[in-house]
Parts: sequence; C-alpha cells; structure tokens
Amino acid sequence: MKGSSSLFEIAFAPPPTGSRRSADSVYTQLRAAILDGRLVPGFKLPVERQSAVFFGVSRNTVARAYAKLAIEGLVQSRQGSGTYVAPKQSRPPRERFPAPQTPDPRLNSLWRQPELAQALNFWHDSQHARAARASASLDFRPALVDPRLFPFEVFRRISAKQLRRMELKPPTFKSPQGNQGHFPLRTAIATHIGVSRAIVCQPDDVLVTAGAQQAFDLLARVLVTPGVTTVAIEDPGYPPMRAAFLAAGAKLVPIPVDAQGLMVDALPASVQIVCVCPSHQFPFGVSMSAQRRAALLDFARQHGAVIVEDDYDGEFRYDGTPLQALRSTATADDVFYVGTFSKCMFPALRLGFVVAPQWAMPALITAKNCLDWHCPTLTQMAVAHYIAEGHLARHVRKLRDVYRKRRDLIEKILRTDFAEQLSPMPSHYGMHVAAFSTQARCLERVTAGLLEHNVHLHSFERYFFGPPTSQGLVFGYGAIDLEGIEQGLKALRRVL
Repeated sequence: MKGSSSLFEIAFAPPPTGSRRSADSVYTQLRAAILDGRLVPGFKLPVERQSAVFFGVSRNTVARAYAKLAIEGLVQSRQGSGTYVAPKQSRPPRERFPAPQTPDPRLNSLWRQPELAQALNFWHDSQHARAARASASLDFRPALVDPRLFPFEVFRRISAKQLRRMELKPPTFKSPQGNQGHFPLRTAIATHIGVSRAIVCQPDDVLVTAGAQQAFDLLARVLVTPGVTTVAIEDPGYPPMRAAFLAAGAKLVPIPVDAQGLMVDALPASVQIVCVCPSHQFPFGVSMSAQRRAALLDFARQHGAVIVEDDYDGEFRYDGTPLQALRSTATADDVFYVGTFSKCMFPALRLGFVVAPQWAMPALITAKNCLDWHCPTLTQMAVAHYIAEGHLARHVRKLRDVYRKRRDLIEKILRTDFAEQLSPMPSHYGMHVAAFSTQARCLERVTAGLLEHNVHLHSFERYFFGPPTSQGLVFGYGAIDLEGIEQGLKALRRVL
C-alpha cells in the first residue's frame, strides 16, 4: 500500500500540551488501530517528518512510538521506504457473535429462503469436502471453461485500442433510459446469433446484461408478480436460473425431463412462464425434440404464457443438423432468448444478453438501469470489435474441435470401462455429458470420495428442485484436457 499514508483518516486524540507521555499516547492509539483491524497488514504509516500533520506531536515522539511498536512486532521499518504495519502479528481474537439460528425478520422474507443460497452455490462442494481437498486439478464440474484456450493476446490488443479511442473521445453522458447496451455490441450480437443460432433480430431487440444470471434476474423482476405468477422450471435444471425467479416471489412448478426434453404435457394450465434449455438441457444434455418444441410453443400461445430460453452453450454443436432456437420471427412475441459470453469467451467478462419482445424492452431497460445503469463501456466496446473482426467465430470453431475430442473420449471410456455401471446420454451440443447410473447407489458419496483423488465431479442430485427421481453423474469437459479426462476416469473406477 505504497503512498497510502496520505489517506490516513483515522482520528487520533492529541496528547495534552506539554505532556511527557505523548509517545505513549501515540503508541497506544496506533496499537489499538492495528489490533482491531483498522490498520491492515502492509499499510504504510505516516512518515515521521509529517508527525505534526497526522498526530500533532514532534518527529522524535512518533519515532519513539514506532520503535515501541516494532519491538512488539506490530510494525516494520523498511530502509528508504518507511514504516509499515507488519504482515503477521499476534492479535487477540475478535469478538464474534453467534450466528442466529433463524433468519433475522428485518430481512425481506424472499431472501431468507435457504433454497435460494443453495441454488446459487450449486457448484460448490460441502465444507467437509473443501477441507479435505482445497483445490482440484481434475475438474469435471459443468459450466466451467479452460482459460488457456482463449486468445488473450488478441483481446488485449483490441481492448487497448478501444481504451485509446476512449481517451481521444470520452463517452458522453446519456440518459440512463437509453442504456440498453453499446449499439455496436448489440449489432455484433444480432449478427453473431443470426449466423450461429439462426436467430433473426435487430439491435433494438437486444439488451446487454452482466452475464446470463443478471438476464434471469431482470426477467424475473419484470415478469413476476410476487405470490401470484407461476413459473415452470425443468427438474432437474440449472439452479441459479430458478433462484432468480424464487427471489422474485414466483411460485415454482418443477416439470420432469426425459430423453426428449421438457415434458410439455405435464405443464399446468396456470403456468405463465416456462424456463427451458431446449438445445442442450442442463444437466441431462438432451435436445428438445421437434414435437416437444411445437407443443411448448402452442402451450405458450394458448395460455398467454412466455418462454425463457437459456442457450448457454448453443454455439457448440458437434453432430447432426443444426437445431433452431425457439426464438424465431414467428415466436418473437412469446420467447425471451438468453445468451452469454461466459462459455464462448471467458466468465470474468460478466457479459450476456437478452433478445426480448418489443413489448417488454422498455420495462427491461428500466430494470437494468435500476440495477447498475449499464455494463462497463470499455468491455462492451472490446467485445463488439472482437466479434466484428471475426475473432469470436474463429475461437468458437477452435473450441468445437477441442470439445468434440474431449466429449468423444469421455463417451468412449464410459461405454467401454463403465458399461455395467453408467449409461451416457447422447449429447450433440454443449460442454458436458450426463450418464445415468444403472445401479442403485449413493453417488454423492462417490463424488465426495473422488475429492480425495483430486477430482471434482457432480451427481444429478444437486440439480433437482424436488426429490431426485434419477441417479447419474455429469461430466463437464470445458475445463479438463484429454490427459486429465483419462486420469479422472481412472480415479472414478477406483472409487466405484
């Protein structure tokens, strides 16, 4: 924290004029500030020549106080640099208040639901498992990506160029109601999904969001009336998506999923919103059949419902003919299409989008502006040029080749070495493969045991909203290479 002493704003009581205990007074107050955490390890204390400004005492007085603190190991003097709070010191434990057994009633009751935090932390292992193995180098968890595959040098060059443009021509202030997203980025998104997902839309149909999760939150805010709106979710499904609607006060109805996707016949007539992953269902990995797609769209029209389509990894198709998204020109009034750059680029961007019906866009823009006004302009500009210059298309083609090899290896090993224990579902899209268990066993115990072998793997159980109706494992291959896949599956054999 070099130079941080210029921001030294801790109030010190000056010693009485002429007091012989001035050094003790400075020492006592500094010691208390260090021990209670107001002055953190590494903080640079005011230099002695500025003692009158910060402490109201002489230079020699502060020097004596610092020397006394140094003897206790609370500060360190660095030649030619100054005096710093020591990185390690013996501190009495802070007083900790016991965690309340029940949520505080001052909180909004919607945010006191334990299911909410559980859904948003679905990818985390239990505290016991994390203690057993703090990190895992063989990671089969779904929804992860391998940062080593992204061309950071290209994106760095594009970002630097956009930063120079901002320096020469700073962005002008605009009304927050107009911050639907950087127009060149919305144009690039419309072009990209038109080619990769056959979605016909205009830039005005696109709202830029801070990732897919914010998109779900915005949709829940504008579409849900707390305690009234009924939302159908896939079960099992993507927990953070349902968390957004749960937090908005929706009544959730879990709908089973089979080999053809969401079982549309099970939808109650009272449902007003249907959340689906039709291209690559999470976590089963199945693609919704054409018959089910037509039935779902018919249901929406007949009952005045809307569909939230999560296409989190739809760019990655490996086999068969392309599956058109539910959102099309004919269904533009009924379908909200949610996309993200977390899978095709990298998650730290925190950038996603919604292609929405025009009747909903004003409300969505207002809700977005209430949350954060708009996504970071520099990031939007960089991603817009990254897409427009063709880099995203080239990167997606590269990832398709890499992921296809990983998927094929997993399916081959599962079919040869685990034929009596696991049955993989056919998966033509995405970044993970699901395999159903052919034997009754506790797979949560299996995944916990795998952590001892440095392997992260999830079972179906954590993705169900209601009681689990099937058993199996989810093999994500976005963050694990071919060698890691072989090692991880060898460990699975040993544990099974």
